[in-house]
Amino acid sequence: MYSPHRQPKSVTFNQAIENSPSLARLAGMVRESNDLLKSVELLLPLAMRASVKAGPIDGETWCLLISSNAAAAKLRQLLPALQARLQANGHRITAIRLKLLVGQSQR
Repeated sequence: MYSPHRQPKSVTFNQAIENSPSLARLAGMVRESNDLLKSVELLLPLAMRASVKAGPIDGETWCLLISSNAAAAKLRQLLPALQARLQANGHRITAIRLKLLVGQSQR
C-alpha cells in the first residue's frame, strides 16, 4: 500500500540487479561484451583503442561501436585477427559487426 508520507526504500545498483532477473541478464551481457573487448584490446593500435567500445552480442555476432570513420576503416582490416583471437580464447563469436556512432565525440 502506498503511503504519501513514507519514503521509498533506496537500493544500490547491485541490489537492483540481484532483485531483477532481466537486469541481471542485461548486466551479464554487458560484462560478456566488455570481456570480449578486453581479450582483443592488445590487437588494436593504441591510438585507436579509445575509439572502440564494446557493443551488443546477438547470438554468435558481436557488435563493436566505433566513434570515427577512420577507426572503422582500420578496424575492418583487423577483423580477421580479432575473430581469430576470440575463437582461440574459446568464444563462440563467428562474426563481428561495426557500428559507427554518429555525432559521438571521442573521450
